[in-house]
Amino acid sequence: MLWPRLARALFSKPLTDPAPPVPEEVAQALAARLDAAAQRRLGRSLAIRQVDAGSCNGCELEINALSSVVYDLERFGLRFVASPRHADVLLVTGPLSRNMREALERAWACTPEPKWVVAAGDCAVDGGVFKGSYAVEGGVGAALPVDLVIPGCPPSPTQLLEGLLALLEAQAPPRAASAVQSVSKNA
Repeated sequence: MLWPRLARALFSKPLTDPAPPVPEEVAQALAARLDAAAQRRLGRSLAIRQVDAGSCNGCELEINALSSVVYDLERFGLRFVASPRHADVLLVTGPLSRNMREALERAWACTPEPKWVVAAGDCAVDGGVFKGSYAVEGGVGAALPVDLVIPGCPPSPTQLLEGLLALLEAQAPPRAASAVQSVSKNA
């Protein structure tokens, strides 16, 4: 009984759906906008430190997909760093568990200015399915000021990229219209 089932499993196609196609035009436009916003705001690429505050790892799988060949986070001028001392953004997933509160606050304290907190996923927003547990204090906002919320359980890699772009564009200083007008008058 076991051998025929094992043989079928080894020689049959997987039962998963193919990955959704990513339109190249959309990816290129998103890359250009992210790069321009990061250069305007920081003068360099955006450094992200991902912090798991007690999640089920669903959001981490989607965040890891950002580094795959399909999304290729580096081409957007975004990169993950190993230390909060080198980060601009703390990308927090999962509900704020009692055990991770101090570690999250220390990571926030180590992050240099300008710094932002992004709550990725429903659990990071308000505790999600873990809300009400004795081990969970709620969302990330219970410990840190949250600058951006990316909802979803888990949010897709595209939603994560669009959220980071929205964060950069919202924080970018507005272009001076008077400077543009004075240049055109002098020309």
